[in-house]
Amino acid sequence: MNNPYLDFVHTFVRAVQEGRNLPLGGISARMLPPLPDNALKVLLFSPHPDDESITGALPLRLRRERGVRIINVAVTLGSKVARREGRWQELQAACKFLGFEVRLSRPGGLENINPKGRDSQPDQWADSVNTVVRIIQSESPAAIVMPHEGDWNSTHIGTHYLVVDALRTLGPTWQGMVIETEFWAAMADPNLMVECSPEDLADLVAAVSFHAGEVQRNPYHLTLPAWMQDNVRRGGELVGGQGGAAPDFIFATLYRLRRWDGTQLRPVLERPQIVPASQPLDFI
Repeated sequence: MNNPYLDFVHTFVRAVQEGRNLPLGGISARMLPPLPDNALKVLLFSPHPDDESITGALPLRLRRERGVRIINVAVTLGSKVARREGRWQELQAACKFLGFEVRLSRPGGLENINPKGRDSQPDQWADSVNTVVRIIQSESPAAIVMPHEGDWNSTHIGTHYLVVDALRTLGPTWQGMVIETEFWAAMADPNLMVECSPEDLADLVAAVSFHAGEVQRNPYHLTLPAWMQDNVRRGGELVGGQGGAAPDFIFATLYRLRRWDGTQLRPVLERPQIVPASQPLDFI
């Protein structure tokens, strides 16, 4: 007897193989209405160029559904100096495609944004923290997006502590929502699962493809849909409750939503939330 799931699995193989022939970047962006001067702002602190697109399902929905200004802050441009200018150009194109604004932390990006740099180079770290403080002060965002503290990659972890140290420096002068992301390592306690429609996911995959110099060596834009499928599997229980039924959608991203109250990050949701594409994102 033939295994009826063989063709099902082969559809995934064919999709990835066909995806290798699709263009990298150079895709026209959809037209979005201009934002008013008083639009809410969200600062998305990205450890590397491409993180804005990989974890950007929630920011993209805020931009399109709520008219929120998404300002991607490029914390670093990667460790390879020779690639930094190219990565900056790719990042600008990806953000333009998504309708995000983009600003560089400083020319060339910040250096040694990792736990080791935080411990061993306190003066450089303090200077980087002050850079983030000035960005937050200048933009006055309603919310901040950053990686969670256990996201495996040293620059992702460093970016988390960089932003947290900036918030501690700001103290009560800035208060607002903080949305933590995951990619390299899963959070043990996400409290928010956000559905990503096929249309939004296609745009996120396309945006990652603008980072051509990176995906040419590792076509991770083509595995983004599978990652989002697995998020639904995990989130159905981590967010929805152990033993609960998985939500009736295919793609999602998991986040942890808390609020900076001027002294620390505090829980803000009475219970974890699953937000389908048909439901508005109303927590900022």
